[in-house]
Amino acid sequence: MDQKLVHTGDGVYRAKLNLGKGQFQFRIADNSFTCGTNFGAIGGERLKLNQPTALNSCNSKQNFQLKVFRSGEYEILLDPKSETVQVSLVVPPQEQDTEVAVAPAQCDTWDGGDVTVAVGDTFAEGQLVRDFYSGATATVSGGSITLTPAKDSEGLLLLEPAEKEASDEFSWDNATVYFVLTDRFENGDPSNDNSYGRKKDGKNEVGTFHGGDLKGLTNKLDYLDELGVNAIWLSAPYEQIHGWIGGGIRGDFKHYAYHGYYVLDYTKVDANMGTEDEFRAFVDAAHERGIRVVMDIVMNHTGYATLADMQEFKFGAFQEFEQSIEEVIGTEQWTDWEPGPGETYHSFNNFIDYGNSVWAKNWWGREWIRTDIAGHKKPGRNDRTMMLAYLPDFLTESKEPAPLPHFFANKPDTKAVAIEGATVRQQLIGWLTQWVRDYGIDGFRVDTAKHVEMEAWAELKVEATAALAEWKQNNPDKALDDKPFWMTGEVWGHGVNKSNYFTEGGYDSIINFRYQNDGALVGMECFSKSEEVYETYAKKINSDDSFNVLTYLSSHDTKLFFNRNANDDIVSYKAVAAPFLLLPGGVQIFYGDETARPFGATGSDKHQGTRSDMNWADIEEGGDEQRIDLLRHWQKIAQFRKKHQAVAAGQHEKLGESPYAFSRSLGDDKVMIVFAGKPM
Repeated sequence: MDQKLVHTGDGVYRAKLNLGKGQFQFRIADNSFTCGTNFGAIGGERLKLNQPTALNSCNSKQNFQLKVFRSGEYEILLDPKSETVQVSLVVPPQEQDTEVAVAPAQCDTWDGGDVTVAVGDTFAEGQLVRDFYSGATATVSGGSITLTPAKDSEGLLLLEPAEKEASDEFSWDNATVYFVLTDRFENGDPSNDNSYGRKKDGKNEVGTFHGGDLKGLTNKLDYLDELGVNAIWLSAPYEQIHGWIGGGIRGDFKHYAYHGYYVLDYTKVDANMGTEDEFRAFVDAAHERGIRVVMDIVMNHTGYATLADMQEFKFGAFQEFEQSIEEVIGTEQWTDWEPGPGETYHSFNNFIDYGNSVWAKNWWGREWIRTDIAGHKKPGRNDRTMMLAYLPDFLTESKEPAPLPHFFANKPDTKAVAIEGATVRQQLIGWLTQWVRDYGIDGFRVDTAKHVEMEAWAELKVEATAALAEWKQNNPDKALDDKPFWMTGEVWGHGVNKSNYFTEGGYDSIINFRYQNDGALVGMECFSKSEEVYETYAKKINSDDSFNVLTYLSSHDTKLFFNRNANDDIVSYKAVAAPFLLLPGGVQIFYGDETARPFGATGSDKHQGTRSDMNWADIEEGGDEQRIDLLRHWQKIAQFRKKHQAVAAGQHEKLGESPYAFSRSLGDDKVMIVFAGKPM
């Protein structure tokens, strides 16, 4: 049957329909199934009630799958902005169910005493077993051991053979990736804080550069090593637009490219981040500690045009005024402009003539980007051809040669050289893989992956793999191993399913958006309730060597898990560390997850607060004792995970209900996790 979706004024489309029990398939599209308004599923998994699921806006092959267990009225919600679809039961079921209501299961409690647990399925009779958390040991007798969980362990025993001292060799299947926005982490060199004329706003500093840099990141590598991190994902270090745009819905702050997503020149280190020598020193120092380096990259779009960049690189066009531009703005540097009465920071656009075709001749060029600025190819309506957040979209699908961007003629420090006959895609891949070839970057985290054609990602992976192999051959004293290049990506709403990003795009991993709003809350309530998530993840991920996900607790584009509610407290938050860090598959710690980093200034953009400065003072001597205890807890569990590949890559088997216990095994590596209960 056909059902009309209605736009409800909040940016989403909704439809309600009555469904009986059974299995259903559906598609969302206009009458002509037009690419851009033809929504289908990315993967083959079924929709789950009340969970956003990623969609493809130009998918003619994959229907959404839905299984209904209760008859009733259901609402389908399409959110084009977040690129998700969600199904919810909105009224009580129309049929009477015969099942007897069952009260929610209570979580076991632990009184602080000894715990006796059967371990015979994991450890041999007479074997000495150690609790990694406390360091205490016990010998298996009659198939059981008795140990006391450490006081601060949240009732956990992390059991391993006592004879095992060394950690397993690194594997991306067991990766613990630390995602850091370099600018918000640690300021190692205050002299570069205001590079290119960038300035603070003197108020809340919502969207300005805060001063974090590569030297500061290098200074904190021992901290990350102690945390148990074996890979670091850092924000893009290449040069960003120099100026600012209006930030937030209301244009209430200056928004600079501190996050690394508004590229200006892929061939240069951004001066706010530091120098080439400092970047090389950072990568080398990370490798010396066995920490791999993953670089955030964007191949979908370039940065916005700003007043400062237009002035410096002589591109674009300005509206005609009776006064000169300098008189209108009233300053020598256009980046200093401040809004007057009735204006916001968005009002800087009023000075710019976007209808002048000169843009195509002196900016990136019509061969490079699609945009709604005059003289360029217009953006489309599907994932591949749209302008995401109005950012100029690279023509990565083009087969036509693309000369160097025109404004590079006015940028004497660029390292970009003209390549005869090179397309946009070839130029971008060449620039990005040069970072691998020059510095030994181990992997990429790809931004906005669904907005670039699959062939481009496959080509990037091939070229990056070759570049890393070349670097290792040329730097045998620095190479950690012979593992190939690794690539993970952002596909909004993607879950734990093997999509065509793996089979066609060359990806080794995709970010898992589901856990933050699903398994994390359940696990924090009671560790033993993580069993369903553990069993499902292990079954899906660890039965297929060509498939993995990177699961997060917090992120810069969703929310901080600690600050999801106003009444969050550190004692309760501590309970989510073990459910998260003991997940099968890769995990991504967002900087400050381990220290309950507070939400920051946000203005009229709710995401800005997730990118607050790292709260070092809270965990230093004389700091917040609760946060110091929290950090120690994260360190213990993450170090256990790092030591044993079996934790993330092994087979999962539930062994006991009360106390809750399970094992993970991978070849000879066997561990057992026991939950005595929530501390009383």
